[in-house]
Amino acid sequence: MDNRILITGGTGFIGQSLCQQLISKGYAPTVFSRQSTANVQALCGRVEALGDLELLRGHPGFGAVINLAGEGIADKRWSDRRKQELRDSRIGLTSLLANVIKSWESLPRVLVSGSAVGFYGDQGRERVNEQTLPHDEFTHRMCRDWEQEALSLEADGVRVCLSRTGIVAGPGGGFLQRMLLPFRLGLGGRLGDGEQFMPWVHRDDVVAALVWMLESDKANGPYNVVSPNPVTNRQFTKCLAGVLGRPAIFPAPSPVLKLALGEMSRLLLTGQMAIPERLEAEGFHFQYPELGPALADSVRY
Repeated sequence: MDNRILITGGTGFIGQSLCQQLISKGYAPTVFSRQSTANVQALCGRVEALGDLELLRGHPGFGAVINLAGEGIADKRWSDRRKQELRDSRIGLTSLLANVIKSWESLPRVLVSGSAVGFYGDQGRERVNEQTLPHDEFTHRMCRDWEQEALSLEADGVRVCLSRTGIVAGPGGGFLQRMLLPFRLGLGGRLGDGEQFMPWVHRDDVVAALVWMLESDKANGPYNVVSPNPVTNRQFTKCLAGVLGRPAIFPAPSPVLKLALGEMSRLLLTGQMAIPERLEAEGFHFQYPELGPALADSVRY
């Protein structure tokens, strides 16, 4: 079996851990990144670094491709320009990637491509599995178009899996880093009324799910990569405060968040009670199914 894997987004919070896991399993990753080779290898380990996907046109091919590229959706306020940047970094890059892959002498056996539970849009208190009809809004349209570019390779006989990932917790990075300081100072609290669901997942389980999709020959289509135990923002806040031994008595009111963040406030004030129905039905087991142990591991340094 060809153990060479092309990875986009390999220097990110999930990608770094994924690269290290793949190396330990005997794979040979090549990481596409605009960072220097030295930086890529410092973050990802013993990998090949690639600075331009166009260099792979007409390439002999890789055994598999994992596509995790995409700028941080909550890094900047959503202006029209920022929305286009978010789309380009996901849809535009995946379109280019698929086009380049189709030029290879030998096509990969599988493409595992990133997406997000934002595909479903705001679902209130409804239980969300992979068949749930989406609510039409920006995050849905972006994820839908992102997925379609990846799925275009199915016509060429490539097995395609879509990782609809939730809010990823883990040590040393991710969204929790922004929350830890105020919570450690006792200044944390719920967002809005706190009743919106947060479809969280530990990074170790995301990495394990990506490897499972890579190696499971019958896996295909979309998978919700989220904990089997979703919680509301109020529950998440209480648990995080408890893990840190601090109170959580300073809520952020919805009007304040809407004023400060504009449309992007929907990321904080709406959510999905997403469950990993397909992963569990097909035999995947979570290392961190419960929030308390996941947060305890995530804040250990």
